Amino acid sequence: MILRLPDAHGALRAYEPRTEPLALTPGAPFTSRTVFSAAHVVADPYADTTPDSPAAVDWDATLAFRRHLWAHGLGVAEAMDTAQRGMGLDWAGAAELIRRSAAEAKAAGGRIACGVGTDQLTAGPATLAEVRAAYEEQLAVVEESGAQAILMASRALAATAQGPEDYLEVYGHLLRQAAEPVILHWLGPMFDPALEGYWGSSDLDAATDTFLDVIAAHPDKVDGIKVSLLDAQREIDLRRRLPKGVRCYTGDDFNYPELIAGDDQGFSHALLGIFDPLGPLAAEAVRVLDTGDTDGFRALLDPTVELSRHLFQSPTRFYKTGVVFLAWLAGHQSHFTMVGGLQSARSLPHLARAYELADRLGLFPDPKLAEDRMRTLLHLYGVTP
Repeated sequence: MILRLPDAHGALRAYEPRTEPLALTPGAPFTSRTVFSAAHVVADPYADTTPDSPAAVDWDATLAFRRHLWAHGLGVAEAMDTAQRGMGLDWAGAAELIRRSAAEAKAAGGRIACGVGTDQLTAGPATLAEVRAAYEEQLAVVEESGAQAILMASRALAATAQGPEDYLEVYGHLLRQAAEPVILHWLGPMFDPALEGYWGSSDLDAATDTFLDVIAAHPDKVDGIKVSLLDAQREIDLRRRLPKGVRCYTGDDFNYPELIAGDDQGFSHALLGIFDPLGPLAAEAVRVLDTGDTDGFRALLDPTVELSRHLFQSPTRFYKTGVVFLAWLAGHQSHFTMVGGLQSARSLPHLARAYELADRLGLFPDPKLAEDRMRTLLHLYGVTP
């Protein structure tokens, strides 16, 4: 049957959904790359809540989605930006998510790394000592859960730091305390405007030098870096300057195939929000890459970039809406409701295009279910057959 999908100009276009999904099944563990998917949270649709209330989470559906990712060989990057950290999920909810997911990872034999930030600091400006203490509190929760720590960029530190030396002091203090090597996370302002000028400068070359100084002072405590600047050449230049043994995990949702494939001087591993909806397909592509078939890897993953760039279009921070929308269409959850009411953050034409691009890729395990749910949404918005 034909769907009538709205475009950005208010016109309706005919689209014929596909009838068969891609045949993607779990396979062997990856050998050439370490790959994490940042994972979304599933809201409780029956909770009587408001956008500024603490998040009400459907824990069964949230953990089931993580088992889905682990089953395909992906690691889970937990309580990150994709989980609406700081955009509906507060620290109390994130701490509960970390504890539950880490316990589930042990039971499933899955790899997990969890975000450590300072988002419990919500009452105005903080001192550097308060920023350090907030990081320490969260680091303790992650380490006690048995998960690897990801030191996330801090809005509080961005607001408080007077220059590069404050970043060197805070991160140096945390790395000395960390029990195991961590992943350092550099999230650009396109994902969170409050992080403008991170590492002490809005000049990215100067910020990069400070970032590398932090790593150079403690290379034994840095497993890798996660870079989300949506600038492929800058990531390539940065990874070539890393100390030996420190990995680069791409967070570039615009250019990930070429960055993961790499060149004759190196490659990036992956920690990506787009691998939430792409999980099984991304896993299949990495297994092809494990055989040395770079062209086959690119043939599978390159066609997904159009969908990713669509989901992550400006304002980039609202990409989570498209991620959760696709999870609903794919049958991973029974509803399209988000914590903080963020299901309203993207327009119907945006969601319709996301559906079309994902359907063309064969991402929906049950295309008929996805079609029916898309039709329901269209009807809700007043689109008649």
